[in-house]
Amino acid sequence: MPYLKKYDLFISHAWSYGFYYESLIRILDNASLFQYRNYSAPHDKPLHNLNGTDVQTKKQIREAIDRKIRPVNCVLVLSGMYAAHREWMQYELDAACKFGKPIIGIKPYSNIRVPVAVSSVADIMVPWRTDSIISAIRTYSL
Repeated sequence: MPYLKKYDLFISHAWSYGFYYESLIRILDNASLFQYRNYSAPHDKPLHNLNGTDVQTKKQIREAIDRKIRPVNCVLVLSGMYAAHREWMQYELDAACKFGKPIIGIKPYSNIRVPVAVSSVADIMVPWRTDSIISAIRTYSL
């Protein structure tokens, strides 16, 4: 078997939409010949300060998000959640741009329209299909 690149990914998501996040994780976990590390902050592993304590302030949240995004190969954005959870998802988009990270926007299942805030900074917008998502990660990752 050939050597596979292990992609470091940050997935921008909202905890209240955990179903979509978990569905994307299943897609990534089950993709053939694909390896990745998840730098996201799922509900069961919230953001922490450098000393391991939970973040308390907006400044600490921003710093923790920066630490998560800085080392990744690309940022995946579940674009259907943007409108309802704008503040932190916008910060994640801004951080990805600040660090020069490629942004892959993922359109929800039947959603045709996506927020301009996502589509205007995304390197590519892809449909919710394994082949499209994996291909974009392989093509656009640093």
